[in-house]
Amino acid sequence: MTQPNTIGGLRDTDYRPKTVKEELRGNLIAALGVKKPIFGGIVGYDATVIPQIENAVLSGQDIILLGERGQAKTRIARQLIELLDAAVPAIAGCEINDDPFAPICAACKYRIANDGDAVEIVWLTPDRRYSEKLATPDISIADLIGEVDPIKVAEGRYLSDELTIHYGLVPRTHRGIFALNELPDLAERVQVGLLNVMEERDVQIRGYKVRLPLDLFVVASANPEDYTNRGRIITPLKDRFGSQIRTHYPKEIATEVAITEQERVAFIDEGITTLVPAYMKEVLAEISQLARRSPDISQRSGVSVRVTVANYENLVSAALKRSLRNGETSVVPRISDLPAVVASTAGKIELESVGEISEERVIERLVQRAVLNVFNRMFSLVEFDSLLAAFQRGATMHVSPTLASQEYVKQALQIPGMKGAVAKLGATGNPAAIAAAVEFVLEGLHLNRKLNKERGETRSTFRA
Repeated sequence: MTQPNTIGGLRDTDYRPKTVKEELRGNLIAALGVKKPIFGGIVGYDATVIPQIENAVLSGQDIILLGERGQAKTRIARQLIELLDAAVPAIAGCEINDDPFAPICAACKYRIANDGDAVEIVWLTPDRRYSEKLATPDISIADLIGEVDPIKVAEGRYLSDELTIHYGLVPRTHRGIFALNELPDLAERVQVGLLNVMEERDVQIRGYKVRLPLDLFVVASANPEDYTNRGRIITPLKDRFGSQIRTHYPKEIATEVAITEQERVAFIDEGITTLVPAYMKEVLAEISQLARRSPDISQRSGVSVRVTVANYENLVSAALKRSLRNGETSVVPRISDLPAVVASTAGKIELESVGEISEERVIERLVQRAVLNVFNRMFSLVEFDSLLAAFQRGATMHVSPTLASQEYVKQALQIPGMKGAVAKLGATGNPAAIAAAVEFVLEGLHLNRKLNKERGETRSTFRA
């Protein structure tokens, strides 16, 4: 059906004004009623964060999302627009998206008083009803609330005229969702300016006798560390948020792997196939999980899932370079590619104490522990009696990040017990996958102190 373009045409429809919170609540109720999934792409919060958000929306409460970096706080705020109506009418040309049946700004009231039902309207989609601001110490009241526009004054209007006001971002989000990221970074005097917006739902600009009963759903985010580090949320403002919802990092390896698969940048290279074995994905996730418990790493700053994502991308890139140089069309990351994660991890963690130990050494320990943990979850050492016996009889194996995959196949077939271990990892038929599996088995046995590893400049040798 064609949407009307005037207030008069709108009166002939079944449109009835609703507040933003009524709109969000109604659409959430409808989604829950038909079991429609919401917050698609938010992984690991189904039993924790999302139920709390649903409660807050159903209660009509503004939300503050509290959590460390990289916990999808901004993404959650942006996805709230999925609960808005597909389109709502607003008076055309209005700076603050006035409702045609309930205008709040002086300009729209004047237009309706003069032109009545002939006033034109526009239809707003959900993305046009969302505003986001990153809080920084230099943000002023004028940026968020508004200020006198000197150009309008120069045009001949009186300072006392409400029409001289240039509205800030908050009034311009009227009838929408306003998100404020990193709220503690906002100067306390500016936070005070938000008190009326949060409770009385109006704004005060300079000395004007102007009341704008704004219709907003407010979402803020904050890092717990920021309360004492860069700033704090003043108590009266914090008290005005209905729900404080604590986000968290993935609690299970499988969840971290799923997020990584979803968020990584994937390229399609003609003639090249890329396979990342499940055990290598687990190793990358385990590195981040261990880092979040490491006493050497500052847990106040957190270890974001972005670490796992960046490590995944770098690991695949290292494997790709080897495949290209060796003329192989199958790309499979190996244990010997793991040094590539140092560059993508070092810039995303903060050491607890500077100078005592280097970042590279901390990351190396995390990688070794991660490989050991994943290996021990997949294998029992008794499975390698025949393989270890072969090494005791003098067998050796060479590994290198540049060694062709076929070289691994030739070596592995000569050692009893290796073929069964490789098959258990699902590496059959693909030389690149077999090479990766062989390295994983050898490194796991070395870290369990069953094999010795002699490191050279270009390759390492495993022996009894």
